[in-house]
Amino acid sequence: MAGKMYTKEQQEQALKEFELLGSVTAVIHKLGYPSRAALYQWYEHKKVDCLNNHGTMKFNKGSITSENSEKKHKEIASAKLKMEVLRRCFEDGEDVEYVARDIGYCRNTIYQWRKDYLKKGVVGLMPLQKRIPREKLPKKINKDISNPTVTEMQEKIKGLQLDVDILKETINILKKDPGVDMTAIKNREKVVIVDALKNKYSLSMLLAKLNFAKSSYYYQRNATRQPDKYFTFRKKIITLFHENRECYGYRRIYGKLKKTGYTLSEKVIQRLMKEENLTVWHAKKKKYSSYQGEISLGVENIISRDFHANKPNTKWLTDITEFSHPEGKVYLSALIDCFDGKVVTWTIGNNPNAKLVNTMLERAIDSLIDGECPIIHSDRGCHYRWFGWINLMKKFGLTRSMSKKGCSPDNSACEGFFGRLKNEMYYGKSWNNTSIKEFMILIDEYICWYNNKRIKVSLGFKSPVEYRKSLGISA
Repeated sequence: MAGKMYTKEQQEQALKEFELLGSVTAVIHKLGYPSRAALYQWYEHKKVDCLNNHGTMKFNKGSITSENSEKKHKEIASAKLKMEVLRRCFEDGEDVEYVARDIGYCRNTIYQWRKDYLKKGVVGLMPLQKRIPREKLPKKINKDISNPTVTEMQEKIKGLQLDVDILKETINILKKDPGVDMTAIKNREKVVIVDALKNKYSLSMLLAKLNFAKSSYYYQRNATRQPDKYFTFRKKIITLFHENRECYGYRRIYGKLKKTGYTLSEKVIQRLMKEENLTVWHAKKKKYSSYQGEISLGVENIISRDFHANKPNTKWLTDITEFSHPEGKVYLSALIDCFDGKVVTWTIGNNPNAKLVNTMLERAIDSLIDGECPIIHSDRGCHYRWFGWINLMKKFGLTRSMSKKGCSPDNSACEGFFGRLKNEMYYGKSWNNTSIKEFMILIDEYICWYNNKRIKVSLGFKSPVEYRKSLGISA
C-alpha cells in the first residue's frame, strides 16, 4: 500500500534523508511524508535488497550489518550511544523494537538505560569502569574549598552592614529596642525601614532580610500614602486622654466619645490609642498595713463581700493607704459609698493616727440625713479598734463590720479605689519638685475630680455626682 501511494523517487528520497538524519520523526518533519509504518516498511525492503546483493548494509547512525550484529551486541555501549538511543526512542518517537534491532541490542536493555538515566542522569549511562570512584578528597583541595573567595567575603560584609543599618533605622525611626525580633516588626514599620535604605541596597535584598513579601511591601506603601480616615478621631482621643489625667483606657474614651456624638468601635479606639502610645500607667507597690494585733474584740463581717447597695448611705467602706514622697510619708483615709463608688469623705495627713480616721468619720456623720444608719465596713486595722472609733460608732448608732485577718478581698471595693487613684495620679510621675503640701492638694483635687467628672462604665459612663443627679438624688 505504501508503494502505491508514493513513487519510487519519493521512497528513495525519504530513505536518503533517513540515512542523513537518522530519525524517522526528522524525516517526516522535513518532507511531510510518509507515515512511520511506511518508512519502516521501505527501510526493511531496502535492507533485504542490500543483503541479497552485497551481503552488507550501511546506514549512518542506524547502520547494522548481518556480519557484525552479534559482535556489536557483545560490545559495551558508550554513554554517547545510549543518549542517542534514548533521544531517538523517547524524543523523536522511533519505535523501540526497531531501534533495538538497529543497534543490535534487545528492547529491555534500552528501557534499562532509560531507567538508569532518570535515576542518576548521564552518570548512570557511563560504563562502570569509567565512573569516578568515591574517595576522600586530598587535604589541599579541602583547604582551598574552606577558604572563601574575595567575592564571598564581600557579600558577607555587605550582609553584615545591612544588619547594622536595619538596626540603626529600627532605633532612630521606629524608636524600638535594638534587640527586637525583626520578624515581629509590623509591615508598616518594615516599609519605613525599606524606604530609608532602598537607595543604598537593592529592594530584593532588603525584603529578603526583613522576611517581607514584595506584594505586601507595595500594598503597605500605597496604604500609608492614603489619607488617614481616623485623623479627626485621633486628635479627639489624644485630647480626651490628656484632659483626663492620662488615666482613661479605651472603654472610658469610648464612653466620652459617645457622649459627645462620635461613633467609633471600642476595638478601633484601642488600636488608635496603641498606635499613638496612649497607655495608662500601672504599677504594683507594697501595700501599707495598719494591723497591730487584736487590740479589741473584732466584729462580724456583715458585708460579706456584697458591695451592692440600692440607695446611698446604706453601706460604707473605709481604709487607709500610704504614699511615699521625697519629703516623707503621706496617708489618706477615705470612706466609699457602695451605691455608686462616691468618696463620701476623706482626710489626708502625715501620720496614720486616730485623729486622721476619727475626723473623717465625724465629717461623714455630719453628711447623713435623719434616719440614715449605714453599715461601716473596714479591715482589722488598729484605727478601727481603738475606743475613739468604737465610741463614735455607738454614739450615732452606726453598725460595724470587719474583714477577716489578712483577707483583702473582703474590702476589695475600697482597695480598688486606692489602686485606681495611685495608677491614675501617683505612679509613673516624679515628685521631686513638688512639696509635700502641694502633693496633698493634688490628692484632694483628684478625689474631687473623681467624684464629679471621672466617668464609670458601671454607671452608664457617668460620674458618681452625675449619676445621682440623673436619679434625682442630692449629691
